[in-house]
Amino acid sequence: MRQGISRRTFGLATAATVVTGFSIIRARADEPIRLRCSLDTAPSHLRNVSVADYFGKLEAASGGRIKTEIFHSGQLFADLDVAKALMQGQVEMAVPGAWTITGFVPDADFFQLPAMYGRSLIEAHKAIDGTAGARLGQEIEQKLRSHVLGSWLDLGYQNWYTTHKQINSLDDLKGMKIRSPGGAGITWRIKFAGGLPNTTAWPNVPLAISQGTFDGLISTNQSLQAAKLWEAGAKYTFEDHQFIGEYIPMVSNAFWGKLTPDLQKLMTDLWAQNIGGYRANMEAGQIEARKVMLEHGMVFVDAKPADTLAFRKRMMAEQDQAAKEIKVSPEMVKAVMLDLGGTA
Repeated sequence: MRQGISRRTFGLATAATVVTGFSIIRARADEPIRLRCSLDTAPSHLRNVSVADYFGKLEAASGGRIKTEIFHSGQLFADLDVAKALMQGQVEMAVPGAWTITGFVPDADFFQLPAMYGRSLIEAHKAIDGTAGARLGQEIEQKLRSHVLGSWLDLGYQNWYTTHKQINSLDDLKGMKIRSPGGAGITWRIKFAGGLPNTTAWPNVPLAISQGTFDGLISTNQSLQAAKLWEAGAKYTFEDHQFIGEYIPMVSNAFWGKLTPDLQKLMTDLWAQNIGGYRANMEAGQIEARKVMLEHGMVFVDAKPADTLAFRKRMMAEQDQAAKEIKVSPEMVKAVMLDLGGTA
């Protein structure tokens, strides 16, 4: 009798354990997939605004199956460190500037080739959305173990901003210490113009300006406006549109592999549907930022088109050597020149 009760009790306990086990598995399966994005710019920056909009649409469209969270202002990682974090699975998503990943993917410096200097958005997009961009996307997939979500987000034209000396031509940069956002190509161009390169992570820039760590920096109107760098001491701008800053949306392969095919398609399609609007907003933001900076007393000098072309031709004479120094592959140089139609 006791043995029967024991066996029956054991059977019921076993069944309960199996049911409990299935319940746990089902509960885990029903849990949303966590998607954290690291950005080192402030919440007001249009990169952050764009990602926040995308995340809101993604959560809604996924029916809550993906739970998103943005870490602003370098709370998790500076852009200079986020590529490594993606590779190690420490964060699921980032949208770093191409110039910040050149230590891992040297071809990301193709924006700094002399042929790209001073190009319009329309011209630059021929390479960004063309053969050169596709080639870089493949390299990112391989070297950073990350999936490129889709077309890149324009940051906009990068220019020179200074604290005490007004710049009227590139010759005025000689001997000045200039903060670079990162990348061997920007360093090469600063040196070509006679400047002294300095690398400071973006979250530390306001304090560095106020302390006189450098005399000027390369950045964009929108980035300066979002950080209110006139309060730290930025006074002058020389707009030469030296290159188009691009943010590359990427998610770690570890995260991407967790998604079902329908969720992968959802993320890809949503980005494709919205990137055109995000790019337009970024361009409008740069224009508006200039107005705000003028209102706060910053002085602007616009480079003359003839001077921009002349400087590009001067650099083009050293393009092969520059590409070698910054480790941009000959294949990438050929892709860029093909996309630009082979013209200076």
